[in-house]
Amino acid sequence: MITVGWRELVNLPDLGLKGVPAKIDSGARTSSLHGIVLDEFKRDGEKFVRFEVFFPGTKVMQVCEAVHVDVRGITSSNGETQLRYVIKTPLQIGELSFRAEISLADRSDMKFPMLIGRSALRRRFLVDSGNSWLQSSGREPVKGHKP
Repeated sequence: MITVGWRELVNLPDLGLKGVPAKIDSGARTSSLHGIVLDEFKRDGEKFVRFEVFFPGTKVMQVCEAVHVDVRGITSSNGETQLRYVIKTPLQIGELSFRAEISLADRSDMKFPMLIGRSALRRRFLVDSGNSWLQSSGREPVKGHKP
């Protein structure tokens, strides 16, 4: 298995997003991306969702579209259950690319625009919580838990 640190830069190629700062969180079941839903529509009989992403720090702002898999009640870190759109899209961490379910949420008050949960990590990655950027191209790995 591949070892990841507690934070990594990830890619969402089908959404056109590269180098997204992500916190690795084995305590969260579902992965989450900062995205503000603009609308829902159908294309060729399939449900899609259009959403805007803006990552303060990276100056990335764009509108993305993805197949909308579900709307689910997801319990956030503060214990509240929120209804969120869930998309399924390729996620790349280091050299490994796989399809992942990702909920869209307002993460503007969070330090990282993306959270990678245990469903995406399972049977693919080991988490070394004492290191950062182990699978992040262009970043020097960092030892220790320094935010």
